[in-house]
Amino acid sequence: MKNWFYIVALGTLTLGQFSCDNRQQGQEAQTTASEKSPKIKFAENGIYDFGEMVEGDTVEHVFAFTNTGEFPLIINNVTASCGCTTPEWPHEPVMPGQQSSVTVRFNSRSKMGEQNKTITIFANTDPAMTDLQFRALVMPKPDSTKS
Repeated sequence: MKNWFYIVALGTLTLGQFSCDNRQQGQEAQTTASEKSPKIKFAENGIYDFGEMVEGDTVEHVFAFTNTGEFPLIINNVTASCGCTTPEWPHEPVMPGQQSSVTVRFNSRSKMGEQNKTITIFANTDPAMTDLQFRALVMPKPDSTKS
């Protein structure tokens, strides 16, 4: 009976060791997959500044990026914080090492003063959301009735 107890105890410890190994292997696999996942790396960092513009002008900027991961990058959606901003993005996968871009168009009609806008990219990256930002200083139109 005493030997039977030792066999059961040894078996339980051995199974516990295997489950720890499986968990560690799972964590290692997740880390490896995360390292190889698509990564979106933009050519420029920080907030893009359009500078001063006249109310009613439309400006555009191209945010160039590279997929620095090991799997294709898929952008699912791009949203803007305001209806005055229109983003365009690639709808086909961006292969590893390939460059592409997100184009942002800002229409300053009915906007005045300092404008700060955010564009959010939803993709199969880690993290799944990436923000781009820009600002502009919108000046009033010159009064055409004055001579």
